[in-house]
Amino acid sequence: MSNYEFTTQISQDEYDGFVRNHPNANLLQSWNWARIKSNWDHVYTAVKKDGQIEAAALVLIKNLPAGFTMLYIPRGPVMDWNDQELLDFYMKNLKKEAKKHHALFVKMDPPVVIGKYYSHNKERPHNGNEQLVNAFEKAGCIHQGFTTMIEESIQARFQSIIDKPEDLMASLPKKTKKLIKEAEKRDLEIISGREELVDEFTHLVEMTESRKHVSLRNREYFTKLLNTYKEDAIIMLAIADPQKIINKNEKKLADLDAQLAALPENHKKKRFILEEQKAGVVKDISNLQEIIDSLEDGTSPVAVAGVLTIVYGENAEMLYAGMDERFRRFMPQYKTYIENFQWAFDHGCTEFSMGGVEGTLDDGLTHFKDNFAPYIYEYIGEFDLPVLFYKPAKMLYEKKRHSMRES
Repeated sequence: MSNYEFTTQISQDEYDGFVRNHPNANLLQSWNWARIKSNWDHVYTAVKKDGQIEAAALVLIKNLPAGFTMLYIPRGPVMDWNDQELLDFYMKNLKKEAKKHHALFVKMDPPVVIGKYYSHNKERPHNGNEQLVNAFEKAGCIHQGFTTMIEESIQARFQSIIDKPEDLMASLPKKTKKLIKEAEKRDLEIISGREELVDEFTHLVEMTESRKHVSLRNREYFTKLLNTYKEDAIIMLAIADPQKIINKNEKKLADLDAQLAALPENHKKKRFILEEQKAGVVKDISNLQEIIDSLEDGTSPVAVAGVLTIVYGENAEMLYAGMDERFRRFMPQYKTYIENFQWAFDHGCTEFSMGGVEGTLDDGLTHFKDNFAPYIYEYIGEFDLPVLFYKPAKMLYEKKRHSMRES
């Protein structure tokens, strides 16, 4: 038996120094994630060998009625899961720690990747890591199955993730390149910042909530993310100036009228082309005027799309995004996303997660994210470590699972 030591006494520098640089690092296992989940209690756990950390995990603690708790390790524990002796030791001592908190069970969803493929790959090849189900079960855990839908687990089991390419633009599908060019024709300006952009970003998220009938987060939560992760967090906004575009189109319209007036009557093909172009410009001006009329101040530039992203280790997570649907023809999200990807890769990231998708891989969200040529990362799923009264506690949890995802 190796000389392992389980501890809950660990400094932030020591903890993050291990987790941030580990191959299995994840934002949700960062020290500061406990500050974001302030409605949960928490404890930091680690296993040391000869004074060096071999495993670590942020354990969130949810208070339940009658003095009981549920423990949750989001995207952890961070360790070499193939080391059975280490895994056994950690789970044995985690269970002891859980009893101190009167936990009914510990839930965890380690980021074990069992498949990495494009969404159109019907074979969905696996890499053999499914065998780690046996390793976790040998350590006392119960696998919760290979779920398909996002709502079936706390963290999505399928995620769209972009591996850093040699050339970002070259890696994109032709269709996406065209959509980015369309955004560039609209003279969109991409700006970046933090707290000073929160109000505009929150407004965009609220628009998305209303459109999709979902509940995301509020201004206070976004501010907390930015203040907690500081220079590792960023908001990017796409800014449009509709009046400027109308003025530009009116000049284009005048130029087309001049060309038509000077065109000989027998140049029918050329006249047809110019008239088609003119009709497109007139329609565009009309659409833009409708947008301007719907704005509180149609004379000023306005934020039309935005993202909030956090970098941790070599990974970036796009946590939230929003868009003003009135500007959908501007394709602002395409320009914003690309700028955001490049920012993360320039800051040392090798992976960029756009978040979860349904395991059917045939929904609108998956199709949208596919425009950026991500891989689908398929994870191993959730495990429960029973502690007290597991069966009745599990039944109660299934009834309340949705609220756990939202908290």
